[in-house]
Parts: sequence; structure tokens; C-alpha cells
Amino acid sequence: MIVSPSHSHLTPDEYLQLESNSPIKHEYIDGQVYAMAGASDAHVTVTGNLFALLRSHVRGSGCRVYIADMKARIESLNRFYYPDILVTCDPRDQATSTYKQHPTLIVEVLSDSTEAFDRGDKFFDYMKLDSLQEYVLINTRRQQIECFRRNAEGQWILQLYRAEQQQFQLQSIQFEATLAAVYEDVALEPSPPVETERG
Repeated sequence: MIVSPSHSHLTPDEYLQLESNSPIKHEYIDGQVYAMAGASDAHVTVTGNLFALLRSHVRGSGCRVYIADMKARIESLNRFYYPDILVTCDPRDQATSTYKQHPTLIVEVLSDSTEAFDRGDKFFDYMKLDSLQEYVLINTRRQQIECFRRNAEGQWILQLYRAEQQQFQLQSIQFEATLAAVYEDVALEPSPPVETERG
């Protein structure tokens, strides 16, 4: 994310108005807006593959799945984010057309520029959503899906899925698929070079 210097502190309503007319997307953190960078081929393909699988799965269930352009609002923290995929099964979310506040599932596809934020501050912010049952991180350098699930005690438990396991589950929406289906037609990205100390 890149801070947008052209706007001073904005209220949520001002942000939503600005965003409705903006040619590029911005996330909103406590009055400040941050421009979002474009995504890679692998990122877009993984996101599209999973969206297609989830859309077919939730059809007729009362749940809705959104891709990339739907905002998640965390009102208690004064935040708006654009998850790669968001699933909501809460009828209250039908009242808002440009953002959702009660997601069941959020998926972020990792990239070099956003991975630290997706794993750190953004995840901590998403934890404030009482409705959220699963937070999923999908790797674009290897076939790997990390699924964080909120248990009955409110703790987040990680289940890791790798290519050799073939199948993965999203328990929040009773969904199961193969990793091969999520990574179909994906050219995995190279790992960043490892920096070595010179001495």
C-alpha cells in the first residue's frame, strides 16, 4: 500500500464518497487512505480460480462471495480493506452495497509487497470482526494454503495445507477442494533472493 498524500484526514463517509469516484482503489486506516498496487498474473489467477469454486459452492445457500472490489469494514477500528475474497452469510450485509461488516471467511492471496501486512496488522484488525470464522492466506510462490480458524474459545488455530496433501477444507462454509484446482494455470512466482551478510 502507498499513502495517498493528496487527501487529509477523511471521515468514513468522505472516504466512501471519494472511493466511489476514484479510478484506483484505496484502503482506509483511521482517516488515511492508501493506494493499492496492481496484482501479478499468479495472484489474479489464484484469486479467480478460488472465487469460481466458491461461487458455485455457495449458490442457493444464502451466502455471498465477493472478489477483490468489495470492501470489508471494521467499524470498531475505523478501517476499510479490500480482501481478495470475502464470503458473508449474514443478512445484515445485504443492507450495504459497497462494503460488508459481517464476513464469515476472508481470503488474502500473498504478494511480496503485502505479505507482512496481511500476516500482521491486517490479520489483527480482521480478528476484531466477531463474525469471522476463518482467515486464509494463499501463497503464490509454492502450492500452500494457510487457514486460520477461530475455535470455540476464540483462539485462532492454524491448519497448513501443502501440495502433497492434495485436498483442503474451509470449515466455515463446509467447502472442500483440491489445491490443484486453486492453482490451475498458475505459473508460480520465483522466491525473492536471499540476502547474505558480508563480512
